[in-house]
Amino acid sequence: MLSKQIQAVDQAITGRHSVRAYLDKAVEKHIIQDILNVASRAPSGTNTQPWKVYVLTGVKRQEMIDRVCAAQIELFTKPELTDQYQETFPYYPETWISPFIDRRRENGWGLYGLLGIQKGEKEKMAAQQLRNYQIFDAPVVLFFTLNKIMGVGSKMDVSMMIQNVMIAAKARGLDTCPQAAWNPFHSIVMDVLAAPDDEELVCAVVLGYADPDHIVNTFITPREPAENFTVYLD
Repeated sequence: MLSKQIQAVDQAITGRHSVRAYLDKAVEKHIIQDILNVASRAPSGTNTQPWKVYVLTGVKRQEMIDRVCAAQIELFTKPELTDQYQETFPYYPETWISPFIDRRRENGWGLYGLLGIQKGEKEKMAAQQLRNYQIFDAPVVLFFTLNKIMGVGSKMDVSMMIQNVMIAAKARGLDTCPQAAWNPFHSIVMDVLAAPDDEELVCAVVLGYADPDHIVNTFITPREPAENFTVYLD
């Protein structure tokens, strides 16, 4: 029988999923600080601890939402502006292959199907995409950055720190949604953050209390069993 400690850790990990609807309920600053203090125990190459975190609430949160939503709406009506909004590093591959493209499609159409969005309903899709930049009404959004001088390995370090944030949040009754969707708008994001020129955006994580009554939060993505991706060599 698993110990209570193991059960608690496992529950925090397996209970985490991307939540896309939040209650209008503030998260106290000391809770956020506790989460970040715990998360900072993430490993990093030679203990460089390369992460920097910007926590947005209140007026600054709304400024970020307003500016990026305006840019996204403009892009929807003027797709020729896409070249103005490019990621600083590629998150996804240029060419997709199976099984990755299959999982991506399953994820997208599973979410849209739950929300009653059918293939070809571009305006509904655009509205749902905009929800990313409205941070799903969460009261807090965290932006993670790196110094540009750091290498690819530091993005791995930051990723482990982000995972710690999400697990520590879940253990405290909070939910999260990691977002790479902000990266094409990094110029706007970094301006709102007043971040120095030597930093680059890695991703964002929204944080808050999940709305238990919203259908979107019933969407749980499947996972491959470990035997499908593990090779044991003895």
